[in-house]
Amino acid sequence: MAEAAISVKNLAVRFASEAGAVTALEGVGFDVPEGGFITMLGPSGCGKSTLLRAIADLVEISEGAISVFGRTPEAARLARDFAFVFQDASLLPWRSAIDNVRLPLEVGGKAGVVDQHASPEDLLALVGLAGRERALPHELSGGMRQRVSIARALVTRPRVLLMDEPFGALDEINRDRLNEELLRIWAETGTTIMFVTHSVPEAAFLGQRVLVLSAHPGRVREYAKVDLTAERRLAMRETVEFIRITAHLRGLLEAA
Repeated sequence: MAEAAISVKNLAVRFASEAGAVTALEGVGFDVPEGGFITMLGPSGCGKSTLLRAIADLVEISEGAISVFGRTPEAARLARDFAFVFQDASLLPWRSAIDNVRLPLEVGGKAGVVDQHASPEDLLALVGLAGRERALPHELSGGMRQRVSIARALVTRPRVLLMDEPFGALDEINRDRLNEELLRIWAETGTTIMFVTHSVPEAAFLGQRVLVLSAHPGRVREYAKVDLTAERRLAMRETVEFIRITAHLRGLLEAA
């Protein structure tokens, strides 16, 4: 059994509102193995993004505990153990692709990061953008901009990559292409990934396990194992086994 990269125990997150306290997450617990790829599904408002932000030390925990490689989220954040990829690529429009990838090396101040970072040029090649290093964001397609954001997230060699619907705004063709690219990048880097999506096929195709949350408040409905071959191709979405898995996940969502 691989070491737990992320461990969440009896987590609760509550927010204050004019109507009183709102419980976003309650009694959430699960472990993510080092080098694992975990996808997360659930109805809108179930706390998927809140959970990612709690792991990233961007949201205060009300009860329970989170550890990232045995450290608190704050200690992991300060050590830059994780990186975040959002739905919007959020590139600086006046900086080229390569300069956007270099940005984390210029801010944040991790000791020795300049010596420890991955090559921005190599990362752009890894995400399929060799030759487009000097392109400005407006000269790139939406899928290409998201590739740049992934390369930027990987430049400090994070141990954990947190991804909040990174392909949600893309068309189906680009989304499928980036699904395969992300699996290749994951295999080559060994980075632990947690990936939020509203797409059942995407969750099943990418994840070794799927964390399904129910809503009001967000709780773990099931931490479902995905029994598919390690070598995944888009064509497997037409197989009986894949359809069985997605049908099970849809059933969990309907009951959530």
